Amino acid sequence: MIDEISADIQKNFEAKDKAREIGLSLSREVVRTCGTAIRHTHRGDIDKAAKLLEDARDSLEEIEHQLADHPDIYYSGFVEHAQQEFVECAVVHQLLTKENYNDSNSNSNSNTLPSPQELGVTYAAYLNGLGDVVGELRRHILDLIRQDRPQEGDQFLDIMDDIYSTLMMFDYPDAITRGLRRKSDVARSLIERTRGDLTNAIRQQKLEQSMKKFESRFE
Repeated sequence: MIDEISADIQKNFEAKDKAREIGLSLSREVVRTCGTAIRHTHRGDIDKAAKLLEDARDSLEEIEHQLADHPDIYYSGFVEHAQQEFVECAVVHQLLTKENYNDSNSNSNSNTLPSPQELGVTYAAYLNGLGDVVGELRRHILDLIRQDRPQEGDQFLDIMDDIYSTLMMFDYPDAITRGLRRKSDVARSLIERTRGDLTNAIRQQKLEQSMKKFESRFE
């Protein structure tokens, strides 16, 4: 009798271990793919980024399939981490794609963000992914400043503010939000630093423009 019981347990554990290894491998692939996609997005290579984003989505769907019978493995943490990276990548791609395509009929604002249902992720992963978007938008604003286009950064600073305000609505224990409080604190710090950088850059640009006008009068 005990032999049959142990055989059933071993069979279950073997299947669970195999599914876990596949899930871990796929989750690492999602993280790597999303990181590459974000870099392509910042560089303006939208088509390449979109292809990588679809690859990441396919990998997440495969994880869902592989771990369908193993919810304990699915909710152990690594899947949610991969989902957070996917959310960050998808949101950044959508926001910056609108800017790169210069679609005058669309507004690059937080009301256009994809939903958790559209992305196929948990609510906690979605919110934490949004928290990471703040850092990527800061990076984009700094790129705009370096390109002498600080005025264009205002809309992205507004989105950062919107995201932070949204995160602050979810004042629940970390067991539910998966560390969202820390992400919110980091987001607030990044927003204040970015606001200062953008303000200084705009003032500098206006000063330079005034100096040029003043010099042109003597020419």
